[in-house]
Amino acid sequence: MNIDKSTNILIVDDYKTMLRIIRNLLKQIEFNNVEEASDGAEALAKLRNNNFGLVISDWNMQPMTGLELLREVRADGKLKSIPFIMITAESKTENVVAAKQAGVSNYIVKPFNAETLRDKIEKVMGHA
Repeated sequence: MNIDKSTNILIVDDYKTMLRIIRNLLKQIEFNNVEEASDGAEALAKLRNNNFGLVISDWNMQPMTGLELLREVRADGKLKSIPFIMITAESKTENVVAAKQAGVSNYIVKPFNAETLRDKIEKVMGHA
């Protein structure tokens, strides 16, 4: 599958180390146009001011959770079709259901590697 590696990706996590890990994994699979946001409000501001082809967000953030961010994105006419991958530390059924109902494109359970990330990105971008 031919995915556009120049796609702008926004990664959102309130934990700096995690942002660095995700950025490095993306670099391994040749995605270099990566921007970071450390919370949901910053993510929304960036999404509204730039053109992103994918959002990868952590679930567990303060003050706005990844789920709340996802709901905001899906409620925004300009943003609602952006593929959105949620990263979660636990694959509790109710979390998965809530994310699906909110319109998540896919999700990744920690810990994960570049291969898993590529797989999930291909799945969601392949449907674009």
